[in-house]
Amino acid sequence: MAAGTGSSGIDTVFDADNHYWESSDAFTRHRDPRFADRGLRVVEVDGTPRYFLGDRAHPILPGPGDAHPRPRPGALFDYFSGRSDKGSIGHELSCEVPAEHPEWFDRDARLACMDAQGVEAVWMFPSHAVCIEGPMQPDIEGALEVLRAFNRWVDDDWGFAYKNRIFGAPFLSLSDPDGAVAELEWALERGARVVSIRNGPAFTPDGTISPADPVFDPFWARVQEAGIVVAPHLGYDEGYREVEMAVARAWGYRAAERTGDTNALTVSEPFVQMLMKHRLVHDFAAALVTHGLFERHPGLRFAFIESGGIWVGPLLHGLELLAAQHPGTFRTSPVDQFIEHCWVAPFVEDRVEDLAAHLPVERILFGSDWPHAEGLREPRDFLAGLAGFSPQAQRRIMVDNARELTLP
Repeated sequence: MAAGTGSSGIDTVFDADNHYWESSDAFTRHRDPRFADRGLRVVEVDGTPRYFLGDRAHPILPGPGDAHPRPRPGALFDYFSGRSDKGSIGHELSCEVPAEHPEWFDRDARLACMDAQGVEAVWMFPSHAVCIEGPMQPDIEGALEVLRAFNRWVDDDWGFAYKNRIFGAPFLSLSDPDGAVAELEWALERGARVVSIRNGPAFTPDGTISPADPVFDPFWARVQEAGIVVAPHLGYDEGYREVEMAVARAWGYRAAERTGDTNALTVSEPFVQMLMKHRLVHDFAAALVTHGLFERHPGLRFAFIESGGIWVGPLLHGLELLAAQHPGTFRTSPVDQFIEHCWVAPFVEDRVEDLAAHLPVERILFGSDWPHAEGLREPRDFLAGLAGFSPQAQRRIMVDNARELTLP
């Protein structure tokens, strides 16, 4: 590979958070024609394909990744680091022509790019599919068909273990427990090593419930048996709409709902965003532990991707207090359960030392979010934030942890 050994002694890295941009037929190529007008649709508007939900535009996604200018990788790094505002970014959020970046759409072009970047392997996640299950509710059947079709596109274009270097993550839903097992089996037959689900409560016909509810135990038992990794990834509108609306209203923000069938929020007040920033992933992880998932399935492994690491300390503190104040709630320490079963990829702007105060380096993953604007310009730039770690700890974070989770 082109990149040489740096001062850290790390020749190549294993990136646990890479992305493609979805092509125009990502959600339609394998879609049952009966669902053409349900869930996410691709509609041409003024000559440009755009995403629609019913007769309304998707609340945040403009349209397919190959039909719209893309951001420059890393363009929002300073913004998310708190060193600039969006107004200072200018044209960098829409300056890249998709046709000039085959590595964003083609797996062999991506392998060549990875060679140049010094990246040995990646977990490959959606850019758009993580933002569609929530807005498609309450049409659970339509949402499941869109995700089913999408997973087949991933298998076609990226693969679930392409040359043991690109590990595409199928996106699974718990909305149909039996269907989740069937979709998991399909992915396993095609070599899946990592699968993704939404952070947050599961959508069901009877309302939202915890993903650790025993109704899903057949799914989790099969995940455990297969020995694969479950990697929830940050997305959009993922089941906490009522919570966000309640928080907004409690502090005086009354216009908290979008009209129409997306059920999305229009609350964009910085104050509300600050209060909600890490709440969903914190509560999701708390539910997994507190509702007994790891006690019933002690072989499960979760990797929290692109949700940051700031929430881990408050979560472990809360679990420790819960166990002390309510003896008998847990068979073993809930803090130890989280540390045993969970890996965390901090945001690229996070101080990794802060996460290491709560998790051992064996549970910290490197994820660059490349080629997204909120990620890094180059994946290996993450090493700059690990200067305070020993060479052995740097290798653990940058290479060994993801490699051991993925490869037999």
